[in-house]
Amino acid sequence: MAAGMKHLSKTFVWILMGMLIVGLAGFGAVNFTSSASSVAQVGDEEVSIGNYVRELQREQRALQAQTGQAVSMAQMTAFGMDRVVLGRLISLAALDHEATQLGLSIGDENLIDELSAIDAFQGVNGAFDREAYSFALRNAGLSEKEFEDDLRREAARTIVQNAVLAGAAMPQTLTETLTGYIGARRSFSYVQLNAADAVLTADVPADEDLRAFFEAHQDQFMLPETKVITYAALRPASLVDEVEIDEAALNRLYEDRADQYQQPERRLVERLVFANQDAAASAKAQLETGGATFESLVDARGLALQDIDMGDVTREDLGAAADGVFAVEAGEVAGPLPSDLGPALYRVNGLLEAQTTSFEDAEPELREELAADRARRLVEARAEDIDDLLAGGATLEELATGNGLELVQINWTDEVSDGIAAYEGFRAAAAAVTAEDYPAVEFLEDGSLFALRLDETLPERPEPFAEARDKVLAAWQADRLARALKDQAEDLRAAAEEAGGFAEEAEVKSESALTRTAYIDTVPSDLLSQVFEMEVGEFRLVQDAESAVVVRLDGILPPEQSDDMAMLAQALQAQLDQSLAQELFQAYVQDVQTRAEPRIDQQALNAAQANFQ
Repeated sequence: MAAGMKHLSKTFVWILMGMLIVGLAGFGAVNFTSSASSVAQVGDEEVSIGNYVRELQREQRALQAQTGQAVSMAQMTAFGMDRVVLGRLISLAALDHEATQLGLSIGDENLIDELSAIDAFQGVNGAFDREAYSFALRNAGLSEKEFEDDLRREAARTIVQNAVLAGAAMPQTLTETLTGYIGARRSFSYVQLNAADAVLTADVPADEDLRAFFEAHQDQFMLPETKVITYAALRPASLVDEVEIDEAALNRLYEDRADQYQQPERRLVERLVFANQDAAASAKAQLETGGATFESLVDARGLALQDIDMGDVTREDLGAAADGVFAVEAGEVAGPLPSDLGPALYRVNGLLEAQTTSFEDAEPELREELAADRARRLVEARAEDIDDLLAGGATLEELATGNGLELVQINWTDEVSDGIAAYEGFRAAAAAVTAEDYPAVEFLEDGSLFALRLDETLPERPEPFAEARDKVLAAWQADRLARALKDQAEDLRAAAEEAGGFAEEAEVKSESALTRTAYIDTVPSDLLSQVFEMEVGEFRLVQDAESAVVVRLDGILPPEQSDDMAMLAQALQAQLDQSLAQELFQAYVQDVQTRAEPRIDQQALNAAQANFQ
């Protein structure tokens, strides 16, 4: 019986092993150790799993360097980096296929030259080092054959790329046209009318006129989309009365702030150090006889005053020089005196007397600080209970009753910045809240907690006239001013056109040889763009909210013949040539890729990504 059981168990083990082998065989079809060694086939070329993984790792390191955080495969997939890497490798494989079809390659001698030019493979004498070559490849996880094949393919791709890009140049006419547009110049004269020049009588509009203006210009008085938000907030200030502060805590805080409340006598000092005692004594003698100033001594040493400024120092900071420095008055120079760098002269720029704040004087400030700190802790202690109540279905109104929370409803937009809306934490929560969200506890920068609820969202709508009246009045007055300036400017332009020029009494300003990028302060922002649309001798009215300008074009000038313009033309030509070359090469790569008919092994791709670290 025992023998039969033993035989049966062996048979069962072999059956189980067979099932495992079959299962693992199926798994290995897309694993790194399987027969599927590539994630894509492009013509006669393959995109190997190893190459794909290496490129993913390179992109991962680049992303981590930019963000300073670890980047997982899931995040790279979300960013689309897996598709970018695969697309780049397929493009390279398509070029390799094209180079093979064209019979392009480099010989062994050229390959050796390429290897010798790589710094990582050079010895201390600058020549190719076989051991350095093997060591670098081992660290990179590559065999010599793999690397050399990659180098040959890269060289062949370079030959193809150079053949496509060679001679790619944009027509010179385009460069000349762009240079002419950028460098074109205009000379013009103009008369500007401002608010002070407007002829207006005092006029107070009736409400009927304002209401008519309001209705005619409704788009100027629209309220933005608004969130009606109810919030409950617990502020530390509301709990201060519940906080008890004992004298021992106040005394400890006072002692901790000893540097703040008990400041010793100090001096504002500049220190000029010399190489030896004689040099310092000679400098001091020059100061005493008037042969030099302290500033000239500093300048002679190649220093600036900020280089020798010690700021405010105490006796302890000065060490052995303390008595001498503290014995002189402001503006005087003490020394030579010792310093940790050698003999020095010390100029005293100010005297700061000792300041002592007694415990009794500091107590109100200390008590307020401790109370505020403990009130913030009380808020934190109550936060969990409040959050539990909200999670249990309590409304903000129920929460505010008996818990010391204030309950407020506000109309919130991005423009609201007073009260609680001044805090960035509240603004972020208000911007993100939706009608489906349940209130939850969040904290403000001052230690307050709050929970909010979106009651409704008001669409963009006209502001009520009563609330907008002041704005309507200001807009009505601005419109009246603009119409008056326009009427006066139209009259000025008509007179100038009839006379062929501006009147002698007009305050005419002139500009000469300005380009499109020039800037003239106070004039309408589109004045120059309008000038470049005009014909010589033409008059035009250009107006904005503050002024009206009547301008006459006096001359059209070609671009200036200068080194700057020549450099601009060269830069434009280079940029245009490069853009053309890039577009041609991209079109060629797309054509090559289409003809190579890429085929992606999705199972192998999924396995590579699943095993990616």
